[in-house]
Amino acid sequence: MKITHKAFELELKYPFTIAKFSRTSTPLMLIEINYEGFIGLGEASMVPYMGESLATATAFLKKVNLSPFSYPFNMDEIMAYLDELAPGQPAIKAAIDIALHDLSGKIAQQPCYEFFGSSPDKMPFTTFTIGIDEPDIIIKKINDALADDFKLLKIKLGRNTDKVLIKTIRSVTNLPLYVDANQGWTDKHEGLEMAYWLKEQGVLLIEQPMPKEDIEGNAWLTAHSPIPTVGDEAVQRLADVEKAEGIYHGINIKLMKSAGMHEAFKMIKAARKHHLKVLIGCMSETSIATLAGAALAPLCDWADLDGPFLTSNNPYQTPKFIGGKYILEAKAGLGIT
Repeated sequence: MKITHKAFELELKYPFTIAKFSRTSTPLMLIEINYEGFIGLGEASMVPYMGESLATATAFLKKVNLSPFSYPFNMDEIMAYLDELAPGQPAIKAAIDIALHDLSGKIAQQPCYEFFGSSPDKMPFTTFTIGIDEPDIIIKKINDALADDFKLLKIKLGRNTDKVLIKTIRSVTNLPLYVDANQGWTDKHEGLEMAYWLKEQGVLLIEQPMPKEDIEGNAWLTAHSPIPTVGDEAVQRLADVEKAEGIYHGINIKLMKSAGMHEAFKMIKAARKHHLKVLIGCMSETSIATLAGAALAPLCDWADLDGPFLTSNNPYQTPKFIGGKYILEAKAGLGIT
């Protein structure tokens, strides 16, 4: 197997601001794995706060030798090999994992979602994410979401303008909301008060309300909250899932944190074992990683896979999206066009 790669800067339609960071683009590494005439596509989306970069991705790929592996690919063995090469770096490992799944589907002439037993008719609605911004820009973003037929919005919170932001949204739409505080709340009692107010505003869940290190605070808030809490920054890979039981109502799985589809599927199964609901989320991503996430989404309770709608230079066709849901098509591999 031969891996080729190229750097790509994914531009955002609007500056993307959360509780502690803001950015206008995201560096990606797009990869291809060639095996006996078949080509699998993958991507690593490396948001700066996660610590990966084009330099670290390039250095990692130079170490990778997939020639000992053959189809059908033993993903447990391959992922163990990648983890042995270097600790961390889940995004570039995810790129390899995604490309191998796309490749496997093309070889088998089978859609990737069938590998996991996903049923297209169980696809959840996905959210359109709205970052922290000025009221006039918030309204523009909402109009974009409505034009693209989204039925759910996800709102970034975590600053002292949270209520102003929600009230701005409610002045133009009554769509159900998810919110993500990105660890921005620091007082559990104020957080609980906010949770009750958000419920009145039609909010259905809260992602990572308090700092991930504040286990007691998150657990207390979860025990008293009128709406579900979801661990995000606190849940990266499989080993983190069992730690989330009793601390959150659910977990957010992102392929760029889980090192790809193979481990994400294991995380979904582990979450069910530990009585946790599952949100499948994303970073700033092209259609490649979006379709990889969509292949697993029918196994989850909630979805936040809006990458192609938030970016301006996605080099691939936007996945089929109707009535607020992705449509899984019977195409070999991920179905990337």
